[in-house]
Amino acid sequence: MFNNFKLDSKLIRELDFGILIASIMIMLYGILNIYTATGVRDAEKQFIWLILGLIAIYFILLVDYKIIENYVPIIYWISVLLLVYTEFKGVTINGATGWIKFGPIGFQPAELAKISITLMLAKKLDDMDCKINDVRNFLILCVYALVPMLLIVKQPDMGMTMVCFFTVLGIVFLAGLNIKIIIGGLMSLTIVVALVWNSPIMKNYWKNRLTLFLNPAADPLGGGRQLIQSMIAIGSGGVLGSGLSHGTSYSAQFVPEKQTDFIFAVLGEQWGLIGALLLLVLYGIFIYKAINIGKTSKDIFGRIVCGGIIASWLFSILQNIGMTIGIMPITGITLPLMSYGGSSALINFISIGLILNIGMRRKKINF
Repeated sequence: MFNNFKLDSKLIRELDFGILIASIMIMLYGILNIYTATGVRDAEKQFIWLILGLIAIYFILLVDYKIIENYVPIIYWISVLLLVYTEFKGVTINGATGWIKFGPIGFQPAELAKISITLMLAKKLDDMDCKINDVRNFLILCVYALVPMLLIVKQPDMGMTMVCFFTVLGIVFLAGLNIKIIIGGLMSLTIVVALVWNSPIMKNYWKNRLTLFLNPAADPLGGGRQLIQSMIAIGSGGVLGSGLSHGTSYSAQFVPEKQTDFIFAVLGEQWGLIGALLLLVLYGIFIYKAINIGKTSKDIFGRIVCGGIIASWLFSILQNIGMTIGIMPITGITLPLMSYGGSSALINFISIGLILNIGMRRKKINF
């Protein structure tokens, strides 16, 4: 299955090194900012996840993604079972019961569910020849998308739910779902959101986090504190930044969750506008090249997988940066490859490996 653990030189020539280099640079950039925010220990842990992520990419590249497609249902149902297990045995962090502990290591099953939804929808669309406007086909896709999403809502992890939703939205749009159905679905969603908002599922602190971004000054010492401190830190960075400082910067001292959800506040303060633009350029390279791979994929499965991953990254980037500067609600969404966290980093590298795999095998290669 793993071709003796060695990649053929003809396949290596088809590898998009631009995506790989951009991803590694983003991760190293994140590690540097994590180091200045919290210290050597977290930076070292994140560097280990970088190495593990690159190893994961290598093993993914060894296997033709069409073989991986055959195992997608197993991956999907394992992710669902892990979410069910988390419901009963999970660890609660920041109000959401979304973690499984293996000794000192924590794993977030919702991260695996995020990519498994993309893989499952891609496989089903491939099996359906992308006939998404057939009512039966569309309902099947909805069921596969909703099962893990409802379990994530139950945790409750509103941030990951939003990422999954916009990933699915990107997939069905790419698959050619009738725009009237998309608009109707979004209108129906507003009703669902209203029901969830007024249900016991929606905790009061989540409501505060989702609305306080409109006026954080209304609760400067409570729910609005994180956003206020983040904007002060980013604003103080100016164009060129305040310079690197280990543990003594404003963001390191006063911004909560600075190494995870609010890593952009650290970057904005220390590297300024120039540093922020550098990050966006690196993300732009990744997304541009991923789009090209998706467009030239030899099959529906490859195209949808690329599209789902791109949609997930785009929303995560816009939401995370937006919430640190006060234009989006605070939802706890991490910044891909920048934020501290093993589960997120590993799943992102697996996603990158899948895109590179699809790109390597776009053409028929004679061995």
